[in-house]
Amino acid sequence: MMVHEEKKDMENKRREPGFEAECKGSGIMVSVCCITYNQVSYIRDALEGFVNQQTDFAYEVLIHDDASSDGTAEIIREYAERYPDRIFPILQTENQYSKGLTNVSGTFNFPRARGKYIAMCEGDDYWTDMHKLQKQVDYLEANPGCSLCFHSAKIEVQGKALTEHAMRPYKGSRMISPEEIIDKTSGYPTASLMFYREMVAELPEFYNNAPIADIPLQLLSANRGWAWYMDEPMCVYRLGGAASWTTLMKQGDYEKKQQDYAEAMTAMYHGFDAFSGGRFHNTVEHAIRRLLFLTRVNTKHYETVLNKENREFYRELNARTRFFIRFETSAPKLYGWLQKQFHQK
Repeated sequence: MMVHEEKKDMENKRREPGFEAECKGSGIMVSVCCITYNQVSYIRDALEGFVNQQTDFAYEVLIHDDASSDGTAEIIREYAERYPDRIFPILQTENQYSKGLTNVSGTFNFPRARGKYIAMCEGDDYWTDMHKLQKQVDYLEANPGCSLCFHSAKIEVQGKALTEHAMRPYKGSRMISPEEIIDKTSGYPTASLMFYREMVAELPEFYNNAPIADIPLQLLSANRGWAWYMDEPMCVYRLGGAASWTTLMKQGDYEKKQQDYAEAMTAMYHGFDAFSGGRFHNTVEHAIRRLLFLTRVNTKHYETVLNKENREFYRELNARTRFFIRFETSAPKLYGWLQKQFHQK
């Protein structure tokens, strides 16, 4: 079946009169949405994190594997056979991403979700707290004005990289305003996100055209209300996996990829601005400025990074990143030699 036909079938099912009643009557509180591709070394950790959750409610695990060629699909099939009432996979035989489909969750997982809430976790990340789902649901149920609940993560580096050991957007659990969700200084771990399924029942154009899925999800939640951050590392974010988006981005013409990404994300932000009726216009424009600055950091255009006009964003970088920028600009030859020695070890 062609991709556009399968998506159309799912959209038609959603429009059927009994579909919403079916979802509400399913007894499912949370739909866990997971996408995988060539993650045979990691997928068991993700699956174990799913099935070991201890909750007082029912939840389902919706997995989409994009025609993995390394044995990932076989492991998913194994778990689906062990947990037939909980794990529901789609195992593609043709890679959908190579056909131009980037919105995998919105095409294959969100339409079949039956839960009141959706929790996200990609196949190379995993949950470490067996009460994670329960904690987040308890908070959302007690605070209906909250549209997004997320938490911190530990970082597990694959290969060689000098980076932080935690993805901790804020120090201390607290409420996050819609404006801060849109224009944040630090990313949110995708494997920590839980939000209302109703938010993605009908996806707007700015979401469907976005190059990544987590940021537009957060924008949708900002349009609905505020967020709650739990300062607990209840998941692991793997950095540098062979099939990860970050690793694939760095292959080939990285400069061009970063430029294309910035353009696509800028269009996405403008689309959200229109979608939200301009309520957050100034915040959106500031977020775009930060996005373009970070693109310059990634591509090492330090003459722009160190301009006075970017001082605000430069100060938001962590101390390690600022140190290496200053080191590389003041002693480029020594920096290059030390970097070469590090990667040869």
